[in-house]
Amino acid sequence: MSPELIRLIAEATCDTLYMVAISGLIGAAAGLPLGLFLANSKRGELFAAPALNAVLGILVNATRSTPFIILVVAIVPLTRAIAGTSIGTTAAIIPLSIAAAPFIARIVEGAVREVDHGLIEAARAMGATPLQIVTRVLLPEALPGIVLGLTLAVVSLLGYS
Repeated sequence: MSPELIRLIAEATCDTLYMVAISGLIGAAAGLPLGLFLANSKRGELFAAPALNAVLGILVNATRSTPFIILVVAIVPLTRAIAGTSIGTTAAIIPLSIAAAPFIARIVEGAVREVDHGLIEAARAMGATPLQIVTRVLLPEALPGIVLGLTLAVVSLLGYS
C-alpha cells in the first residue's frame, strides 16, 4: 500500500470515529431521558402524562421509521442552520444524532419496562419518591439492557456514517 492510501484510510477512520462518537454522545444525552419519560409517563405510571407520551411516541416512531438517507435530505436546512454547511463530517453529526436519539429512547424504554414491577412497588412502599425510584431502582436494574442498546446504537451509527 502506498503511503498516500494509508494516510487517506487513517484520515477517513478518524473522521468516522469523530462522527460516531459525537453523535453517539448527543443521541444518548437526548435518548436516555426521552426513553425514561416514555417508560414512566403512561396513565398510572410514575410521571403520568398520557397525552404528552402519545405525542412523543408518535414523533419517536416517525423518526425511527424514516430511512436515514431521507432524514438527511429532509433536515438539510436544520443542518445548515446549526453547522453552517450541509456537507462534511461536522454536518453529518446533526442527522446522525437525530437518528440515534429515538433509537436509543426506544431501547431505554424497553429496558426500563422489563424491570420487575414488584421492585417499583417495594420502593413505593418504602416511601421512595418517583425520582428516587428512577435513579435508584429503574436505572440500576435496566443498566445491562441500556448498555446493550447503546452498543447497538453505536453499531447502527457506524453503518449510517
